[in-house]
Amino acid sequence: MNDSFTHRVLPYDGMDQLLDGALPFLHDGVDAGDRVLAVCGTARETLLRDALGPAASAVEFTDATAWYAHPSRTLADCLSDADDTAWQGRRLRVLGDPVWASRSPLEVAEWQRVEAVLNVAFRGTGASLLCPYAATLPAGVVAAARKTHPETVRGARALANPGFVDPWVFCEQCDREPLPAPPPGTDTFKIDRPDLFWLRAYVSEFARQTPLPEDGVQRLLVAVTEIVTNALRHGEPPIVLRMWTDAPDGRPGFVCEVSDGGRWPAGSGYGLIPPRPRAADSGGRFGLWAVRLLCSVVQIRTGDHGSVVRLRLDLPFSAEVNGA
Repeated sequence: MNDSFTHRVLPYDGMDQLLDGALPFLHDGVDAGDRVLAVCGTARETLLRDALGPAASAVEFTDATAWYAHPSRTLADCLSDADDTAWQGRRLRVLGDPVWASRSPLEVAEWQRVEAVLNVAFRGTGASLLCPYAATLPAGVVAAARKTHPETVRGARALANPGFVDPWVFCEQCDREPLPAPPPGTDTFKIDRPDLFWLRAYVSEFARQTPLPEDGVQRLLVAVTEIVTNALRHGEPPIVLRMWTDAPDGRPGFVCEVSDGGRWPAGSGYGLIPPRPRAADSGGRFGLWAVRLLCSVVQIRTGDHGSVVRLRLDLPFSAEVNGA
């Protein structure tokens, strides 16, 4: 098995350019005996099947909407597939056509962050990922793709991408913009003692007055417990919890924020990389990574004026919320 990980962007303007880059990638994988996945919509699947001919039978087609449902879960699942395939002595090869339409700016930022950190997470897996980006996408999405992919594909050639940015530098750039201030009427609770039982009861009571479904309430309680525990152990007073609902860009959500007066140390990683199986076997806590799996979006800011962890869980589109 080839143990050299590759992550390439395929910019294209029209179906001919898409096929010029995608077909050699897929055919090479089939010929090498790789596990080959094509993640795309129905129209792209039909196009690729027709163009691949008999080789299409050796390609696993997966619906892009389901595949790209949640950034951290997609990253974890794909990394697990890469590790399992490598264990079998084969290479995972994925043509992944990202879903950008209908994404809110918050969601776009999270998926762009995943594109960056997978360059770290997948090292040593031998996997090969090719991500098509249409010229019709928003300019900012295409520009970010050149920062998060080490190589660009032109036809059958892969060229070093001069716009590539170190993954951790890219994440720092994502976090430079301050978070919007909580809206008026935000529920605020100062945490001055480590009583997690009453804290969970308080959060639960507030959350159940909103349209957050019961499974979301349970995920919220686990996530908040982890973040508050971290603030109590490693942060500095004052530790403050805030909760509200809003609907930026029309996407309603429940927001829970924990702030403290401390500053996170450099190299914390912010829970962006999935723990590998050996880490789980050792009994280590998954911490922030688990929080990212539980929430729709996790935003973290830290500096001389303290640290903030903002958790967001999506609400049903029909929900009426503050700021809607």
